Amino acid sequence: MEKENPFDLSGKVALITGASSGLGKHFAKTLSSNGAKTILAARRVEKMEKLQSELKNDSFIVNLDVTSKESVNSLKGEIENTIGQLDIVINNAGISDPVRFKDISEDSWLSILETNLNGAFRIAKMATDIMLKNKDGGSIINIASILAERVGLNLASYASAKAALVQLTKSMALELARSNIRVNALAPGYILTEINQDFFDTEEGQGYISKIPMKRLGLESELDGALLLLASDASSFMTGSVITVDGGHVINPL
Repeated sequence: MEKENPFDLSGKVALITGASSGLGKHFAKTLSSNGAKTILAARRVEKMEKLQSELKNDSFIVNLDVTSKESVNSLKGEIENTIGQLDIVINNAGISDPVRFKDISEDSWLSILETNLNGAFRIAKMATDIMLKNKDGGSIINIASILAERVGLNLASYASAKAALVQLTKSMALELARSNIRVNALAPGYILTEINQDFFDTEEGQGYISKIPMKRLGLESELDGALLLLASDASSFMTGSVITVDGGHVINPL
């Protein structure tokens, strides 16, 4: 029997990495508001405790470092032994270190790839193992970026990691389709968050905004439609897709 509301996430358990701030925090609120139980995973536990008090449905807090194989294995054990279910994964944890390519240190390059690509791989692999074991399928959503498609100054490492994440998304989708595990990517453009507000108030930040065809930043809430589509049964025939939400930024003429 089809759900009256295909976007309803009641009965689903969703893992959100990087849930302590920014988009991850907002994603957790959105999924919880639409019925999901949430697993909040990040390194800053105190921030997640505050977030937990604002959520509408049951939630669990896990101290997670996606760059640590041991930390991800610990999360897997907690999900299997305590929660027993995993239906949705928002692979959101990420960092950036804006610097000119000629000035990138090898440590910085490796750090960006370790978090944004290898960390996403670890979480996706962990989630896939659980979903295959449970035989219930699921939805994995990798948070990419418009920088996976077009580049900007000072972001060579970040753009490279996000482009690779998109290809990982498509490869996973192809191989996991028969197991009813859907893998898609959400690629935001410039979205106003608590983390970047000060930058976009500067003259340099306003210059970035002027290049967006809609001449404004996106709001966190403007990602909700795409997020809920990919997380819910409304996208039951979608896998390997990349949904861009950017105010038309990537279609700017060259």
